[in-house]
Amino acid sequence: MEVLNILAVDDEPGMLKGIERVLRDTRIYLPQMQIEVGFHVTTAQSGEEAIEAIGQSCPDILLLDHKLPGITGLEVLEQIVDKKDEIRTIMITAYASVDTAVIAIKRGAYDFLSKPFTPSELKTTVRKAAQSLIHTRQALNLAREKRQVRFEFISVLAHELKAPIAAIKGYLDIVTTRAAGDDQAVYDQMLDRCSIRLEGMRKMILDLLDLTHIESGNKNRELSEVNLAEIARCAMETVAPLATEMNVMIHLHSDDAVMMIADSSEIEIIFNNLISNAVKYNKPDGTVDITIEPRRDDIRITVTDTGIGMSTEETQRLFSEFVRIKNAQTRKILGSGLGLSILKKLACMYGGDATVTSQEGKGSTFTVTLKKTHDQLTDDNPRNNLVAEGNG
Repeated sequence: MEVLNILAVDDEPGMLKGIERVLRDTRIYLPQMQIEVGFHVTTAQSGEEAIEAIGQSCPDILLLDHKLPGITGLEVLEQIVDKKDEIRTIMITAYASVDTAVIAIKRGAYDFLSKPFTPSELKTTVRKAAQSLIHTRQALNLAREKRQVRFEFISVLAHELKAPIAAIKGYLDIVTTRAAGDDQAVYDQMLDRCSIRLEGMRKMILDLLDLTHIESGNKNRELSEVNLAEIARCAMETVAPLATEMNVMIHLHSDDAVMMIADSSEIEIIFNNLISNAVKYNKPDGTVDITIEPRRDDIRITVTDTGIGMSTEETQRLFSEFVRIKNAQTRKILGSGLGLSILKKLACMYGGDATVTSQEGKGSTFTVTLKKTHDQLTDDNPRNNLVAEGNG
């Protein structure tokens, strides 16, 4: 339960006791925010006393009488105007004019409560103030979190691009100055390495565009009946040259036609990521088994390899962005670190999920489930159920 501090300011002791008695045991529940709120009430009997109390400990809600001995409620507002975003001020008055209301609002008043008021009216007004305050604070916290996430994202992206750019520049400097001697084969090899690095950066940029389109909800989706088995076979053909080079055998276990309503490009991304990773991180003479299993409510895709595998700690962070497993065995394997993050988000868009089990030195099994029919498959809002970024 969240407790909000209320400072009640009035020169009538009976009024202060009544406010304290009503709010002391009041609990309100804000369903949209899923928060229960209680109140701690302190009191002051003059404007000067209120200003001193606010200076020592800023309240969340200020119940402020307009007519006070000494300085008035409006003058209190004028002196705490720099705190108007931190406090929800409710003016209490028996004789509020339009001019008074305008001045009070300009100085930060949130609402008004006319004397005499009932306990129900007091609770309703305080509830509105509490809801407004908490909503604003949550929005500010979310904005801060977004700025932090953006900063971290840009930092990681800069780090990921810095290394290949530095490598390319180094190779080109050697080629330009002919610093490696007269053997053309040496320079050809450097240019090949530049090409590989550039292709890695190109893949990262394309993955970033996919990720941005998915998370922004601006991806153009063309939903139609697609054959998952056919898309899997196309993905197998795409990775066939690398599989042949590594002597990795790929087997598809599926009916000839496994149909569902989907965007074909999204399903292609899923299969391309699963199968290319299963080959890239495999061992020479290894195998990859792809199983497409239609079930009553969903379709389960399983890709099992006989590759290098991962530790439990590595699998727990595998679906986060820019995560690549780095060790002696993976050092020369290029990747953006975004493919599996995109894959998981796409699976969630189809009401399913993506998971992995693995054993170091023995291989990994990736499982993706896609619901056959679900609410997310609409063009109105394709990202209703995107999961938060994080572990798989």
